[in-house]
Amino acid sequence: RPQVTFALEFEFSCSVLLERAEVGLVASSAEAEAALHDNAVQLGAAVRYEPDLFLSSEATLHRYEVQPRGAHGPGPEFLTTVKVQNLGCFAVPNVTLRVALPAFGYRGAAFLSVSRVLAGNATCVLRGPDPATVAAPVHPEDLLHVDR
Repeated sequence: RPQVTFALEFEFSCSVLLERAEVGLVASSAEAEAALHDNAVQLGAAVRYEPDLFLSSEATLHRYEVQPRGAHGPGPEFLTTVKVQNLGCFAVPNVTLRVALPAFGYRGAAFLSVSRVLAGNATCVLRGPDPATVAAPVHPEDLLHVDR
């Protein structure tokens, strides 16, 4: 009994989103009329779309030295830009981006603070650290064998 294998590749339009794709196949043959009943098939599949989100970030300062305790004044101000772009063809509602910034050092000494937030078409909520997610303090001598 001969079989036919094939592949179909679809390219959907961004202007018309479908919930289902249906394909009907009919094979003609020289079989007797009574044997043609299995030469047709109707295939269907639900269409699922994946969001095509692109996340990028850029900073004006790529290295920051934490000053020893007792150093006066704030360090250099720097700007970090985080951008989420939708490269897909349909809207993605209710996107939430959580950014965790390392802001505390040994014994809870703060070395980073957010001075302002510029959010063009987004809502930004600043929250302090969640005590359950704050890592245990690391003693400076424990860092002697760490490159970064």
